[in-house]
Amino acid sequence: MNTPQRTGGPYGGRDGNGGSGRDGLVVLIVDDEKPGVESTQEMLDRNPRVGKVLTAFDAAEALRMLRRDNPELRGRPENAPLVDAVFIDVAMPGLTGMDLARVLYSFENAPALVFITAHGENALEAFDLGALDYVMKPFGPERMERALRKVQRISAPQLERGGDGARALASGQGEADRDDHSVIPVELGGTTRLVQRSQVRWVEAQGDYARLHTDEGSHLVRIPLAQLEEKWADAGFVRIHRSYLVALNLINELRMSSSGYSVLIAGGSQRETRELPVSRRHTRELKDRLVRSPPPPR
Repeated sequence: MNTPQRTGGPYGGRDGNGGSGRDGLVVLIVDDEKPGVESTQEMLDRNPRVGKVLTAFDAAEALRMLRRDNPELRGRPENAPLVDAVFIDVAMPGLTGMDLARVLYSFENAPALVFITAHGENALEAFDLGALDYVMKPFGPERMERALRKVQRISAPQLERGGDGARALASGQGEADRDDHSVIPVELGGTTRLVQRSQVRWVEAQGDYARLHTDEGSHLVRIPLAQLEEKWADAGFVRIHRSYLVALNLINELRMSSSGYSVLIAGGSQRETRELPVSRRHTRELKDRLVRSPPPPR
C-alpha cells in the first residue's frame, strides 16, 4: 500500500503544525488510510475538548513522534504522557495497532488508548492492553464525543499527579470506565456487534466456542469458556459446572435435590427464570461466593 501524502504540514493537525495551540487534549491519530485519518481528524478538530491533533500513518512514525524533543509536544509536563490519547487503527502494515499498543503500554507514562477500527474481533485483546475505548467504524461525532469525555476524565487527574492512562486502566485506576464497556464482539449476519458483559446472564460452553445468554437471546462466540472464566472472575462471574459460567448477582436460589445442586438464574425483562446444574466440584466454591459480600458491578 502506498503511503498517503500528508496534508497540512509535517505533523498534520489543525493549523498545519499539529494543532491550533489552544488549551485542550493533545491527541495522536495513527491510521495507515488517509480517508480514515482525515475523517477522525475532522471530528477531533471540531470538538472543543481537543486542543491539538497530531497524525501518523504507521506505528513507526507514531513512535518517532512520541519523543520529548518533538517540538510539537514542547511544554508538556515532565511527568505526564506526551499526548493525552492515541487513537489507533488495528489493521496496519508492519506493526499493527495491537503491536503499537503494547509498546505504548510499556511507556513510563502511557497515554490513554482508544482503538478506532472495523475489526470487532480484537476488542477483548484491546481491553486487556488497557484500552479506554473501542470505537467501531463507521462512527459519528456523538460517538467521538463519548470517547473524548472518557479521555478527559482520566487526563486531568494525570496532569495533576503525573499519571499513566493505559496502565491506570489495566491496573484498576479508572476501572469503572473500563468495566462499563467490557465487551464481546459477536457476528450477526455479517455484521459485528459488541455485546456488553453487563448484558450477559450466563455463558454455556459449546466445544471451543461459548454461547452468551442475554435478555435478547444468545450469541455464539469463538472464545473458550475457561478464558471467559479467567477474564470475568473479578466482575462477579462464577463457574458452576464444566459447561456453565453465571453472573453471581443473578443467582436467586441454590437448590438441592436427589440428583444434586442447581441454581435459579433471575429472569430478565423478556426471559423466565432459568435453572442450571451445579457440579459437585464447584458446589463448595459457589456456596462460599454466595455468602461473601455482594459481587462487584458487571
